[in-house]
Parts: sequence; structure tokens; C-alpha cells
Amino acid sequence: MSAPFDKQKRPKVGVGVFVTSKAHPGCVLLGKRKGSSPGEGQYALPGGHLEFGESWVDCADREVQEETGLKLTNVQYCTTVNAVEVKNDYHYITVFMRGEPASANLEPENLEPDKCEGWTWCKWDKFPQLESLFCPLRVLRNQGYDPFK
Repeated sequence: MSAPFDKQKRPKVGVGVFVTSKAHPGCVLLGKRKGSSPGEGQYALPGGHLEFGESWVDCADREVQEETGLKLTNVQYCTTVNAVEVKNDYHYITVFMRGEPASANLEPENLEPDKCEGWTWCKWDKFPQLESLFCPLRVLRNQGYDPFK
């Protein structure tokens, strides 16, 4: 049974980005959220809110640059999830994109240390436990999505 709907509220739109690199095969860039609720202490991809009039590609590139300093290339759509946690007053439609650093030798910097503990390359098949993932990423993993297939 679903929770009662609050017709005064609307979901927000987020964009999460699978940053992959030939220098780190089978890995995606992952960070631990800090200073935000919900999601404090949970692992998430780089990403953020879609701005009015912005394309998904532009949002993915902008958010990754703002958070990691990496300029992306080959940015493309992957999938979308409906991520809902009523108890946390959280409802986002999250569009997942994928891209690679424009320069394979560059490593991410933590440009928002108040929002992220740091970035690391994490093997997709050795990912943190589901309960430690930020809601949209947890929903995606539960659906069995694999960005490398």
C-alpha cells in the first residue's frame, strides 16, 4: 500500500553522473555525502539539481566540474529512477548520465569539502552495501542496473 499523497508537494529533478575512466576500469567515481539531510554519510555519485532550461548533458558536465574539477566528454543518458523516502520528505526524479574525464590522466579534486568527504574510484562489482547508498543510487542498484553493460 502506498503512502497518502500530499498534492501540495512536487518531486524535484536531480542528475546523477557515472564518471568512468579508462585509467580505472570497471570503476565509477563515488563520494560520501556530508552536511546534507537526507543523505549525510551515504555514498553518492557526483550530481545535483537540474536548473531551469538546462539540458541533462549540460547539468551533468556542470555538476561534475563544480564538485570534482573534471571536464567530461562523451556524456550520455543512462536511465531514470523515481526515488522516494516519505519518512525523510524526499522525492526526486533522478536522471542518470555517464561521462568520462576529457583528460584520462586527471584525477578528481574535492571542490566542495562542506558537501563531500572526498572522491574515490570504486569498482562497480565491489560497491558499498545498499543501506549505505544515497536513495537514488540505492534504488538504481536494487533495480539491477549496471552502467558497464
